[in-house]
Amino acid sequence: MTEGMTAARLLQRHRTILSVGVVLLLAALGFAALDHLLQEVHLHQVRLAWHALPITKLLAAAGLTAISYLTLTLYDVLALRAIGRPLPYRTAALASFTSYTLSHNLGISLLTGGSARYRIYSAAGLTLSDIARVVAMASATFWSGVFVLAGAMLVWLPQMMASGAPAGSAEMLRGLGMVLLLAMAGLVAWAGPRGRTIRLRGWSAPVPPATGILAQIGIGIVDLAAASAALFILVPGVGVAQWPTFFIGYTLAIIAALVTHVPGGIGIFEAVMLAALPGTDRPGLIAALLAYRLIYYIAPLLVAIAIVLVQEGRRWHRPIARTLIGMRAVASGLAPTMMGALVFLGGVVLLVSGSLPIMPGRAAILSTLLPLPLTEISHLAGSLVGAALLILSAGLYRRLDGAFWLTRLLLIAGAAFSLLKGLDYEEAAVMILIAGALQWTRPAFYRRTHLLAEAFSPVWLATVAVMVGLSIWIGLFAYKHVDYHNELWWQFAERGDASRFLRASFAVAILLTCVAFLRLFRPAKPARQDANAAVAPSEQAMALAQRADANLAFTGDKRFLLSATGRTFLMYQIRGHSWIVMGDPVGAEAEWSDLLWTLRERADAAQGRLLLYQISPAALPLAIELGLQISKYGEEAHVPLDAFTLEGPDAKPLRYAERRAMREGATFDIVAAADLPAIMDELAEISAHWLAIKRHREKGFSVGRFDPAYMAHFDCAVIRWQGKIIAFANIWKTQDRSELSVDLMRHREDMPYGTMDFLFIRLMQWGQAHGYAWFNLGMAPLSGLDARRLAPFWSRLGAMLYQHGNALYGFEGLRAYKEKFSPEWEARFVAGPQGLTFARTLIDLQALIGSGGGGQDDEPAIRP
Repeated sequence: MTEGMTAARLLQRHRTILSVGVVLLLAALGFAALDHLLQEVHLHQVRLAWHALPITKLLAAAGLTAISYLTLTLYDVLALRAIGRPLPYRTAALASFTSYTLSHNLGISLLTGGSARYRIYSAAGLTLSDIARVVAMASATFWSGVFVLAGAMLVWLPQMMASGAPAGSAEMLRGLGMVLLLAMAGLVAWAGPRGRTIRLRGWSAPVPPATGILAQIGIGIVDLAAASAALFILVPGVGVAQWPTFFIGYTLAIIAALVTHVPGGIGIFEAVMLAALPGTDRPGLIAALLAYRLIYYIAPLLVAIAIVLVQEGRRWHRPIARTLIGMRAVASGLAPTMMGALVFLGGVVLLVSGSLPIMPGRAAILSTLLPLPLTEISHLAGSLVGAALLILSAGLYRRLDGAFWLTRLLLIAGAAFSLLKGLDYEEAAVMILIAGALQWTRPAFYRRTHLLAEAFSPVWLATVAVMVGLSIWIGLFAYKHVDYHNELWWQFAERGDASRFLRASFAVAILLTCVAFLRLFRPAKPARQDANAAVAPSEQAMALAQRADANLAFTGDKRFLLSATGRTFLMYQIRGHSWIVMGDPVGAEAEWSDLLWTLRERADAAQGRLLLYQISPAALPLAIELGLQISKYGEEAHVPLDAFTLEGPDAKPLRYAERRAMREGATFDIVAAADLPAIMDELAEISAHWLAIKRHREKGFSVGRFDPAYMAHFDCAVIRWQGKIIAFANIWKTQDRSELSVDLMRHREDMPYGTMDFLFIRLMQWGQAHGYAWFNLGMAPLSGLDARRLAPFWSRLGAMLYQHGNALYGFEGLRAYKEKFSPEWEARFVAGPQGLTFARTLIDLQALIGSGGGGQDDEPAIRP
């Protein structure tokens, strides 16, 4: 059992690496299968078949592709209606089109296509849960079309699929088709006229009524039929009678590409299609597959990129819009994702070009214009630039300014090398166009960070490896007639294309290996620190504070952002990638907005996520403007001191506690901050004893910790008994006497009954006598949250913890204790990033509080 648990932990820890390894292995198997299937095919045959493709068939394939993508947009339209969140068609169409073009070409659908959907739908007001339901419904539409159309083909003509198979195979295939059709019919019947809801571990998804499912099936069928027909009409020598066999092969190829997660299904899709059509002319089929890649995959991606770049570029290049929308418009745009895909495509073009021979006519012209060494160097450099563009596309996706500058330089260099290595003016034009599009979207790339530390994930490096593997396989296929020997590496000739390919592939492999080693063995760095943070609060702002918890500024574990006037500041700390603000800004309320937006922009530029912790209702409008998700955290108890009294039936428990403590001989006193050094050792002993009996350790950030430097800022309320101090609390005050409160409350275990009640009573009476308006009893976490079925997820979770989590923390007991003082309760909120990232930020918050309030690990606390 122990060995099983250890294996499970190892599998969990290395899951990403193992997944990447599996993808690379499957890609290698796909290329190996292609190589085996194309053993007798040569590059010149494929070129002849390519030029023989009729223009009419290419146009027809383009028309069918348009029908397929138009149908794909209806996936999202139906899904949005099914979950009860319909949006305008243009919004759903843009989300669907950009999502599918990205995922079709790059694979990793959740990272590429999923991020496109998230950006568009979240901007339209959908929650992460809604978006997940849309993705699930769209997937259901696709698979329903696959099952019904495949089942129909198997039932209709099973003998065609079973040709050459053992006897009885046709009937087995017909039976499989019947099972698929009956399963779909059963689903329609189960859904009924009103539909149903599937629930799984707190997550729910609607099942449309029977009419909705039939509409999904119809849309799926039209999409698959159009997409497969776009390839079918390009394949030479096949007739309509072979359509069922072709469609089953096409379906298997699509499923294999989806299941293996190889980027774009490169190699896998082609290998399955070649195996499914054994009698088809091999060069013609390869030419058809290449044309299909360009028409169905690359062309829609370029159209999607053009749409997004024009739309986003216009917003950024209107000065008024840029002033009004600012960083939020840039952060929410799709341009970084699309430019990353476009640059990635440009890198693939350069790599594939470096693996193919130079056209004979251009080679002859080039030999008369340039010396051979320059051609050789340019060929090698062009391939290296292609590999570098693959790598830098990840940095563009993350909006890194360093990636922008380097990519623009390399695109221009790639254009020059394309001309110098083979007069490839088409490639040069593509590189210049990509560079122009990149410059058009310059404002999107504003984050300053270390490229190697932040940009590359193992998944992205695996995608790059697959593309490099593709270029190497293309080179091996193109030069299969060459007799490889050691001298080939060092041959330099005008038509030495194979030698150039070998040298370029080796250089690219060295480059990628170096990048991978730098990424894997570079020490992990914490999130970018805020070098502009102040180290002390503003005295002017403290004088204007109306909340006693502004005194948390003296705990020594926070950073400060000051307004230009010095009349306002906010206190925050960085933990991991989370920038966590403690409470409302302190000082002039008119300056709160500028401070919060400034910190929001700094956090975003550092790839951080902003969290506002325990903010009051006064800060809610600003949190909403910042685009943050709002959740109620609990309620704070405020006692109006002008009405505080021990008279009346409600105050009976307080009167009893006071009399009991006085009868035991307890006395109350306030020790001025200047006199604290004389009793500091005694207070330290009480604090250490309290921590020991409670089995606690010091916390921070949202509360103070016992530290002489912190305690020296405040007067201290003490309870004495039999000549010694048995309890104390440091006193928080505002200079305008609007609020009084306490922070640290520590006591001995052997104190008399009612000691802490006695301390609070005397402090409130002292506050009354000195003209304070309110006494703040502090938070009751998770109090007042609603657990209704339609309440937000975080509210329902918090309400459940409040009701059933007393074994972990006395939520209800804490509120009941404070209720004895007849307070007025005011809600407090947490505002953070949308979706599941909110949960990660809350984890960072708890780690920050539990660590004593320090920021990044191994970073010393900042003291005023």
